Amino acid sequence: MIRASCPDAPGLFDELETGEVERYRDGSARIALQTQPPFDKYVFIEKDPAKCEVLEDLKASFPESARKIDIRNGDANTCIASMCSPRRDWTRHRAVMFLDPFGMQVGWKTIELIAATRAIDLWYLFPIGSVNRLLERKQCQHGGFADCLDRTLGARDWRDVFYKRSVEQALFGSGFDSLEKDASFEEIGRYIVTRLKTVFAGVVEVPYVLRNSKSAPLFMLCFVVGNPNPKALGPALTIARDILMKD
Repeated sequence: MIRASCPDAPGLFDELETGEVERYRDGSARIALQTQPPFDKYVFIEKDPAKCEVLEDLKASFPESARKIDIRNGDANTCIASMCSPRRDWTRHRAVMFLDPFGMQVGWKTIELIAATRAIDLWYLFPIGSVNRLLERKQCQHGGFADCLDRTLGARDWRDVFYKRSVEQALFGSGFDSLEKDASFEEIGRYIVTRLKTVFAGVVEVPYVLRNSKSAPLFMLCFVVGNPNPKALGPALTIARDILMKD
């Protein structure tokens, strides 16, 4: 079992209401450690040193599992790249990963590395609220937020999917082309599911949407299967769909 997270730069996603985000994230490590039957090994990746200390305290409260718990203080992208290195023989291992970034720190290259193992089933807490915020009303083609979206989504075609072309009248009656945002949360959700399908063997079509107190979407809990073997693929998707349908 692998849990990876890293906090975002303070202030960038203030509207996501940090307290409510933490309410969703807190407890995931404890739940994993309480799962029966237990996992053979637990790897917790956390960038924040203070939260690593909390994880160390949690480890101490599970003395019977302490030798199986590996806590790593570092960037999730770097740690996962090392774990998913092509030099590692994943044919003899299986894992479940819970990837829960606060904002948009996890790059698509990391998602591809996870998928390439063909042995990791992934629960991905995708930051749909952050993506929606970065989609400015008037499209920015390059730099800044556009580059961040390219890195997170692993493609550039979101410009065509999330924006529509319109003609605005400038002064003196002349016109010019303008690209304006035309993307709902549902459309953003469908897009990321489609992207996940390009690299994973199986994807649950309808993720669970986690919302804040104002009912605005914060995250989508997505589930994808790395192992293409039908004997593993079918049961994993069936169980995940059942979990995600429960409110």
